[in-house]
Amino acid sequence: MVKLDIMDTAIVIRTLTRSRSSAFAAILCACALSACSGNDEQLEYVERPVETIYNIALDKLAEGNYRDAGLYFDEVERQHPYSVWARRAMLMSSYSYYQYNKYDEAILAAERFIGLHPGNRDAPYAYYLIAISYYEQVSDVGRDQEMTERALKALRDVVLRYPQSEYARDARIKIDMTVDHLAGKEMDIGRYYLNRGQYVAAINRFRNVIEIYQTTSHVPEALHRLTESYLSMGVVSEAQSSAAVLGYNFPGNKWYEDSYALLTDRNLQPVEDNKSWIARALGGVGDAVDWIF
Repeated sequence: MVKLDIMDTAIVIRTLTRSRSSAFAAILCACALSACSGNDEQLEYVERPVETIYNIALDKLAEGNYRDAGLYFDEVERQHPYSVWARRAMLMSSYSYYQYNKYDEAILAAERFIGLHPGNRDAPYAYYLIAISYYEQVSDVGRDQEMTERALKALRDVVLRYPQSEYARDARIKIDMTVDHLAGKEMDIGRYYLNRGQYVAAINRFRNVIEIYQTTSHVPEALHRLTESYLSMGVVSEAQSSAAVLGYNFPGNKWYEDSYALLTDRNLQPVEDNKSWIARALGGVGDAVDWIF
């Protein structure tokens, strides 16, 4: 007899997902990276009833043996591809590989599930598994951000397709974090150019933060770096405008203090230029320029 009804398996997945320990995940990641590579592992073929294989996979999953759980769920699909169990096994395989940090395999299994069963009630979870599998691979800002872009696209896909689902709520939080991460990458590159005196290239990066990622935590520094870059180039009006917009939108911020100091050292004041792209991007400053001093 099957230990768990096939229609209840999604409950197991969601329960296990919520209880996943981040510390355990970090340890498991190290083990996964050292233990295997690629998706060339496969169980020796031993013909068995579908219920038997599926129950072994569930046992492995309950034990936290995610590698073997994934292999046995794959075996369900391999030996009984047209059974109702194969449909469920695809999603369970994806979850198992995600837990084992074999993200490529998790994504492939979830995509296969969506391709074959796009209207299934668990399709939202399959999309979510794809998104968080990309999200878990986001690297620090010093590295290429292709995976971050993929994560952002997949997370937005979850929200657009299933806006009222529980997965959309978590995806929205991760979207904010992912966008902030991409803005951080722009800042990192901008600082690199700025430190080397390549001011136009630096300004282009800081401008991206203002125009594309203006809801992130990096905007105040980006405005300050624009002030610094424009002053270094002798474009005084833009430097004054960026400082004025910074002070108006983020009064009391330390980056405004730094920008104000840069200007006053040159006997200048923050003054908005209505024609500046900065003012258009973030709004005008009205009459205020000297709020904190």
